[in-house]
Amino acid sequence: WFHNNITHSSCSPPPQPSFHYVPHRTIMKLVSIIALAGITSSVAFTGVPLLTAQASRIAPLNGNKSNEHDSSMREEDDGMLTRRETLKSWVVGAAAIGFMAFPGKATAFPNKISTQYDDRPKQRGAKPQALGVATRKDLYGEEYLGLKPCGAAPNCFCSSDSLEDAPETNIPPFKWSTDKISSREDAFQQLYEVVKAYQPGQSNIDGGGFDIVTFDPKAGYIYVQFQSLKNGYIDDLEFAVVGDDKDNNVVQVRSSSRFGYLDFGVNAKRINYLANILRAKGWDAPGVELATHKLYGEMDGWTG
Repeated sequence: WFHNNITHSSCSPPPQPSFHYVPHRTIMKLVSIIALAGITSSVAFTGVPLLTAQASRIAPLNGNKSNEHDSSMREEDDGMLTRRETLKSWVVGAAAIGFMAFPGKATAFPNKISTQYDDRPKQRGAKPQALGVATRKDLYGEEYLGLKPCGAAPNCFCSSDSLEDAPETNIPPFKWSTDKISSREDAFQQLYEVVKAYQPGQSNIDGGGFDIVTFDPKAGYIYVQFQSLKNGYIDDLEFAVVGDDKDNNVVQVRSSSRFGYLDFGVNAKRINYLANILRAKGWDAPGVELATHKLYGEMDGWTG
């Protein structure tokens, strides 16, 4: 000590190390994040919104220098709130992990072909917006009535897409035989029965089963969700009559994947499976043809 002291003037004590005060709330937050990360790396994300929220409250407190006593009291209050929120973040994070890693039976369709992959997380995705019949706009800005148009990815087909604007996604609509079926309601009842009898796992697709979400024979609309077996990907299928003409026997068709860029032929196989059955019942249902969708076939490895 004496040797070091000669470098200082007079007899002043040696400089003390500098400590910076770390608010209790910050320590608790760091502990929370580290603890959650120890459970699983996924939980780290659950702490981000909470940390952001805490930071937004720290800023006005640190910025107020006019009343130190009042600021200190609010810091203590905020520290207690942080501890409560930290515990809440643990509970919410753990619940989220349990849901992602162990999907409940409610997320699976009962007509799936196997329970082998029930322990795998399912990536169902959100239901696409703007499904159903609505007013759309083509590439030129002109309005038309139809189903939701497909995007640029080769994982969708829609009969109301313009053949001129989207030749790779356009397919012909289905038509029921007016000689055999007298009304729209009867036509959609038959279509419903065909969809209901769909075989999950045909052509090695849709092994996760399917669910008929909407069936409205009077309006002429059916909406179905199909699920892949391993990862639980959901595809959306729609049948709809566009317009109010009672003599209209045209059914628009749309089948699309929610995830991925390629669908590896899944949507074409699904449409053609149903089209084959409908043709046997007298419907005019061409389906997806390789001759008119060569690029789709090449990209998705689909051979028709």
